[in-house]
Amino acid sequence: FFFNIGNIGGAGLGLNVLFGISPENGALIAAAVAIVLFLVRNAMLVVDRTVQLLAVVKVLVLIYILAVTTVPLQSAVHHTFMPTSIDFYSIVTIVGGTVGGYISFSGGHRLLEGGVRGINNIKYVNEGALTGIGVASVIRVMLFLAGLAVVLAGHQLDPTNPAATIFKVAAGNFGYKFFGLLLFAAGMTSTLGSTFTSISFLDYNVNKEGHESWRPWIIVGFIALSTIIFYFIGSPAKVLVIVGALNGLILPIALAILLIAATRHKIMGAQYRHPRWLLVTGWIVVLFMAYAGIRTLLTIQF
Repeated sequence: FFFNIGNIGGAGLGLNVLFGISPENGALIAAAVAIVLFLVRNAMLVVDRTVQLLAVVKVLVLIYILAVTTVPLQSAVHHTFMPTSIDFYSIVTIVGGTVGGYISFSGGHRLLEGGVRGINNIKYVNEGALTGIGVASVIRVMLFLAGLAVVLAGHQLDPTNPAATIFKVAAGNFGYKFFGLLLFAAGMTSTLGSTFTSISFLDYNVNKEGHESWRPWIIVGFIALSTIIFYFIGSPAKVLVIVGALNGLILPIALAILLIAATRHKIMGAQYRHPRWLLVTGWIVVLFMAYAGIRTLLTIQF
């Protein structure tokens, strides 16, 4: 739910870039569109295809930005492995915004909804997970390098929408408007994914008839309440950072639950054996993110 407030804010910020309307009013429009997409049959398929196309274009634009700017690759690589300081708030925010909160479950829920389940389909599950995290990671590294190049060139980032400044400086007005479209699309798909996963948790607690009759109202309420809270809070860029941090705090809890479940035959079946190296590295991540999350709690300012 916290993350959905940020999702709505991100979509509103995208409309602000595209049309100059306030992020709060943009959030109202985005919420209305999200509700319609949920209630109209087959609309989600169109959204999925559109986002895939935008993702490809986004990568191409980032490649162009990196080509026309001077990226200090040597310095970036050096300080990646030998940083002068470690900012746990930044780590938790970035990790939380990538794989924290509802994101830990949404891909699995979409696969289950599509009938992909059981040990025979583990190949498709692995492909989906590796593709998703791979694309997300590559795009984040590219965005970081583009931002680093722009900042080191002496440009000031707009604190109300720092990422948009990168695109505007490096690719002009086209880059600025295209980023607005990307931000709107990302906010919308995240809103749909967050709502889909949050509501799907209720599937096990409501009978089929009750679920079908109440689900549209639960969806509308979930999105509407997220939007109302954001409308009165405002500050979309700050909200996105804070909810990313909150989701980073959720990550070690969610991952620990999944790691325990992966070893239970009652849940996974007698045939499945989770790779030991994934269990070991998974628990290392749980411990590190729990430590980083506690450090972040001591510094986070709401």
